[in-house]
Amino acid sequence: MNIEISQIANLPTRFGNFKVKAFKEGSKEHLVVYTENLDEIPIVRVHSECLTGDAMGSLKCDCRDQLEYALNLASSTNGMVIYLRQEGRNIGLLNKINAYALQDKGYNTIEANHQLGFRADERTYEMVTFILHHFNIRKIKLLTNNPDKVNSINDIEIVERVPIIMQSNKYNEDYINTKKDEMGHFF
Repeated sequence: MNIEISQIANLPTRFGNFKVKAFKEGSKEHLVVYTENLDEIPIVRVHSECLTGDAMGSLKCDCRDQLEYALNLASSTNGMVIYLRQEGRNIGLLNKINAYALQDKGYNTIEANHQLGFRADERTYEMVTFILHHFNIRKIKLLTNNPDKVNSINDIEIVERVPIIMQSNKYNEDYINTKKDEMGHFF
């Protein structure tokens, strides 16, 4: 892997004071937000980009709530958030909006992706291993409900899976149930 790595910068946020570092993998630029004194076995959230949720506050998903919860937890436990640029489960923003349009017509999140010619989830996690090795981290507590993340992060010991349960709303209830019932997410 040919990865370009930024310098470390300070990132004061409403969630706490962090350090930040970017990793450029081809055209994708991933971000790592972490506390200065990382815990020996840190809680790590691997969060995939969700512009509509993270930045626009969309209620169709629970992404923003999960990101904010993870940043608060990282701040209070000396942890880390790895922000992967894998918009729309790695189908890209344009296709994600097309999937949203199909969901508006009654397809669930998996069916919409399939209608567009994609698997339910196109994300990969090799970059997570690279980033954690860069920080000399070999053991983590993984903040996730997604069994694919647990099973796809290689060469890192996941000593604990920490659940991240958010309150559903009338707009994302079917989405969350689909992740639970059809994708095997833990809830």
